[in-house]
Amino acid sequence: MTREFASSKQLGSTVSATGGVNLSGRAALVTGGGSGIGLACAAALAAAGAEVHVVDLDAEKAKTVADAIGGVAHTADLADQDVIDTLPSDIDILVNNAGIQHVAALHEFPPDRFALMQQVMVTAPFLLIRRVLPHMYAGGWGRVINISSVHGLRASAFKSAYVTAKHALEGLSKVTAVEGAPHGVTSNCVNPGYVRTPLVEGQIQDQAAAHGISPGDVLSDVLLTRAPVKRLLEAEEVAAAALWLCGPHTSYITGASLPMDGGWGAS
Repeated sequence: MTREFASSKQLGSTVSATGGVNLSGRAALVTGGGSGIGLACAAALAAAGAEVHVVDLDAEKAKTVADAIGGVAHTADLADQDVIDTLPSDIDILVNNAGIQHVAALHEFPPDRFALMQQVMVTAPFLLIRRVLPHMYAGGWGRVINISSVHGLRASAFKSAYVTAKHALEGLSKVTAVEGAPHGVTSNCVNPGYVRTPLVEGQIQDQAAAHGISPGDVLSDVLLTRAPVKRLLEAEEVAAAALWLCGPHTSYITGASLPMDGGWGAS
């Protein structure tokens, strides 16, 4: 039986651009801001009034997004530690979103690829947090939002580097929360499941063609087999959660991991 699943937009749900959050006078930095979740976060923060620094490896994407939201573009390879010192430090909201993926069995996983993924998804967030905390401490307010994953809480086969990195990011976020609490700084993880991005949609089409099944069956029988909610998460939904964590009623939420996994962790 073929099953097709609607997106949240098709289901008629809407996400408020600002959710009542006013970030006027705040500066935000979003890594991986040129596409997907990073783009959605950059747009949501800008709509709420923040000046957004869009950081991406792709210079054209960073500029396109920055121009569209009235932000500032930065081209940066986060695998290069020296690049971190070229990014602004007077940041009130840091969104650690940049990430890469590689899928292979443990005994076949390339060590250099494993190391690169830790550099981009663990070391770079550490260096960025270290860089911006003095400004946040001085102002008595700051928000560190780490875009983790359901794989920061759960494991899947063939994703050793990604699961390792996201689990490490969870620990880094908690330490940041503990140290930042006396200074008005919160640190939290947002843990999405599979998000509708060009990369994921391409994977769906490729697997549908390879297995001779419909895209809907790829979703239900491959990507979403462990999630009771049988649809992809929209990037705007993740951004809405990140924005909410910057709002006036979330200062007591810190050191937390917010699952957006369609019930994956409950099943």
